[in-house]
Amino acid sequence: MASPPNTFSYGSVSSTNSMMDAIASYRRAQYYPSSNVQSSNLLEDGVEDSNLESTLSESDGISQQHSSYSAQREGENVLSVMDQENSAGPSAWTIPVARFGRSDKDKIRAIPSHTNLGETCPLLNESPSTTNYTQGHPDAPGLVSSKSGQFTTEELLLSRSASSIHQTNAQGAHGGQSTYGQTLFNCIAVLLGIGMLSEPLAFSYAGWFLGTLLLAVFGYVTCYTAKFLAHEMSEDLRLRSYADISRKAFGPKSSVLTNTLFLLEVFSLSVALVTLSADSLHSVWPAHSADTYKVSFLSILVPMAFVPLSALSYTSLLGIFSTLLVAVVILIDGFSKPDSPGSLWSPAPTSFTPGSLGHVGIAFGLFMAGLSGHVVIPSLARDMVDPSQFDRMANCAFAVTTMTYTIIGFIGYLMFGSSVSDEISRNLLETSGYNPTLNKLAMWLLVITPLSKFALSTRPLNIILEGIFGLDPSSGLVERGSGKSISPTTRTRPSRKLFIAIERILVPVMSVTVSILVPQFSTLMAFLGSFSAFVICVIGPILAKIALKGECCCFDGIVLAISSVLAIWGTVSAFWIA
Repeated sequence: MASPPNTFSYGSVSSTNSMMDAIASYRRAQYYPSSNVQSSNLLEDGVEDSNLESTLSESDGISQQHSSYSAQREGENVLSVMDQENSAGPSAWTIPVARFGRSDKDKIRAIPSHTNLGETCPLLNESPSTTNYTQGHPDAPGLVSSKSGQFTTEELLLSRSASSIHQTNAQGAHGGQSTYGQTLFNCIAVLLGIGMLSEPLAFSYAGWFLGTLLLAVFGYVTCYTAKFLAHEMSEDLRLRSYADISRKAFGPKSSVLTNTLFLLEVFSLSVALVTLSADSLHSVWPAHSADTYKVSFLSILVPMAFVPLSALSYTSLLGIFSTLLVAVVILIDGFSKPDSPGSLWSPAPTSFTPGSLGHVGIAFGLFMAGLSGHVVIPSLARDMVDPSQFDRMANCAFAVTTMTYTIIGFIGYLMFGSSVSDEISRNLLETSGYNPTLNKLAMWLLVITPLSKFALSTRPLNIILEGIFGLDPSSGLVERGSGKSISPTTRTRPSRKLFIAIERILVPVMSVTVSILVPQFSTLMAFLGSFSAFVICVIGPILAKIALKGECCCFDGIVLAISSVLAIWGTVSAFWIA
């Protein structure tokens, strides 16, 4: 009788350790927000169509000998470079990726492969015919350049055609490493977050009927737009991020608007994290005010702003654990307490109808805030071993997330009714009759988790600001049309590191300041949902679809019109009620 194998190989192509595969997949997912903050210049640079067919025909003859090796190197690229974040500057070589099937004028584009995935996005304009690489071609060790340190597009195409051209319809497309299960976990982890704490308040404002209807419709619509973004990236291999899709649909000038929206969303999230952590600490240890705790957090947040991204990706694992624990604690508390308030056996008074117009507007944002992950989710599709399973994965992920939010919202609303707090975790600690040890453990996790996620969440903001002010020599920001870097002299001055340090310090200082000025957690989450989530997750993708397809179906038109009204209504309500 044969003995069972010592290891079970599933996950990435090259690994037999399933746990390490899952962690690696999760770490890649935590990087994607930082990699999506800027659009590349790939849609402007290209090579001529002349001799394209002959070049591709020649490449078919020798592509198979490099296919397995190059696919493996491409797949392992993300984490290997993340772990070398503080090493020498990024590689200068790029690889060509071909796109077929949508237009006879499609061209081969240069796609960055071994870029620095830590602090910067070095997507600089390169020559359309050659690519600089001074250390030899890692995916084709035997390839010899025609000139010293130069590889022509044709040479690179010969060495990488199997992994870049022929994999569009094959399993393992785009060099993805994550299995269906790993991608499903990552997608749910992106969607489930601190927005869960405000779901009971959203039901309190919207009532049973409208609240349930809104959450179900929002879940369906956001899933619909997420699948469109993923399909667009799969059909056009030049697209590497949400910003690239925006640039393709609306032109280069849209990059400014896209980065501005990302900046507002990330900064609002950073303020919400500070507020949640301070409120939770004040509930556990009320010796000082929440504002005092917010100021004291700077001693933690400022040093963490300088921690490498590769290390920060591990800290977000704590967020998943704390989110699940809080959900479990809410269930245990609700069933363990026999009498109200805070009991599922003796529910609090609730309402079937919505409240005031202002409260309904806030409910829009609170429901949408928990379903915003579209900056990351399309990149998860590209990281899948089999991207054809993305639709099924997205349906499952959004269904699980919507159901989880609905259950937490129902339970919290039944337990506390209209008196529910904007953070249900505060109600749990302030209500007697629960297990104090279990509730305090959950609250301490809500103190630690936002602080541990702050630096990772604000890293895209750092990248945008450093690129705008020309502080990073490899930020990839270029003057449109000229291909010249912004402020090159500024970025070579010895004082550049000093300015980066000042910028990294100012971000947490500004977050703490705004958190003190706008202390309501529900206001922050309502703004995140009403403005950022509606624009980035619904309005933006629908407009991009209309621009790219050249037509607007009835469903898209209705969704666009209603979403625009709800976004304006919710944003005004968030500041009006505050």
